[in-house]
Amino acid sequence: MSGHRKLGRPTDQRMAMLRNMVTSLLESGRIQTTLTRAKEVAPLAEKMITLAKKGDLAAYRQALSFITKEDVANKLFNEIADKYTTRDGGYTRIVRMGPRKGDAAEMAMLELV
Repeated sequence: MSGHRKLGRPTDQRMAMLRNMVTSLLESGRIQTTLTRAKEVAPLAEKMITLAKKGDLAAYRQALSFITKEDVANKLFNEIADKYTTRDGGYTRIVRMGPRKGDAAEMAMLELV
């Protein structure tokens, strides 16, 4: 089956959650979440970094329409994009961490490489 995972949420809630997770990842460099959520967030974060590497105003506005905090967008364009100038994709890494204690959901650490 192609496409994205629905993560048991309506579209508006799912998009809000993914936007917040991408913002948190770019802000702190790593987030701990379930494996399925990490697999959904990674491509979105990579897309934001690719936009930042373009570095023009249109790309900045496009990124700002997805990222929820303006200071994170500034950090993305001024600091994070510079780290990946020579790298063509593969900006994130998913590390499995085993099952969560409460419900045995597979946990993962999503981090910027």
